[in-house]
Amino acid sequence: MSIPERFLALGDSFTIGTGTTPERSFPAVLADIWRERGRVIALTNPAVNGYATDDLIQEELPLLAAIRPTLVTLLIGANDLVRGSTEDRYRSQLVRIHERIRADAPDARVIALPQPDWSLAPAGAAFGDLDTTAGRIERFNAIAREEANRAGADWVDLFPLSRGGWDRSRQMACIPRRRPTPRGRGASRRSLRSGEGAIRASASSP
Repeated sequence: MSIPERFLALGDSFTIGTGTTPERSFPAVLADIWRERGRVIALTNPAVNGYATDDLIQEELPLLAAIRPTLVTLLIGANDLVRGSTEDRYRSQLVRIHERIRADAPDARVIALPQPDWSLAPAGAAFGDLDTTAGRIERFNAIAREEANRAGADWVDLFPLSRGGWDRSRQMACIPRRRPTPRGRGASRRSLRSGEGAIRASASSP
């Protein structure tokens, strides 16, 4: 099986690339890496800044039946955390999302990703003690990983990248508006090239 041609990227600001340009969003960078290798990729990225799991279920999941993706990436949870979602509710929402993906795109390879450690951003202080926030992010990511594994999706852990390379001098009105430094952008692309190996392996397996 070759690299998937129909790529649906589900998520929030971290998927749409808030704070940078659309071509620097991670789905666009990943699609470009594949195109450089001669693949034809049709990318659909319906992610919206501020979306939580409720929004993704209502606004993004209906695209599954229309697009019939062969690859789905899922990165969601930061806004659930910010809005005070409990861990149990977040887990139940992920169960609903994975079940819908499997029902409407049963042949798609599904890659789940962690939310970055946005507690490191200047705006992170607005949400309380930084260590507490970072701990909640890690617990939400653990739930996302567990539910991905339970649903038969793959988990690609790019979380360590989020703990370095961000420009902290730029004050932001909201957490998703982070702009990587040139060093961070280079690290992001190198990390995506490494992560692409795991994604490609999972997409190419029988």
